[in-house]
Amino acid sequence: MQITINTDNHIEGNDRRENYFSEVLNEKLKRFEDKITGLEIHLTDENSSEKTAIADIRCLMEARINGLAPQAVTNHAESVELAIKGAADKMKKLLEHTFDKMRTH
Repeated sequence: MQITINTDNHIEGNDRRENYFSEVLNEKLKRFEDKITGLEIHLTDENSSEKTAIADIRCLMEARINGLAPQAVTNHAESVELAIKGAADKMKKLLEHTFDKMRTH
């Protein structure tokens, strides 16, 4: 599974951070690694000018799945770490639901 992490100009991205998040995502979505061809993460600071805003970091996560349309989730949080972990949890639930539904039909 190829993971791409994109950040806006208000969120610092570096190799060490990307490697850490790739490990977190690989572990969280390990069950689906044979079905997901790519995972694209978009991180934005929605209120970069207002440092008093709560939950202003947005993580949009899109999974490209063999034979299906891409699936996407969004999560807002106070930090990049929490935004990614929350989006990963949502993606895991979405994929579980999607594949469970396919098995029953």
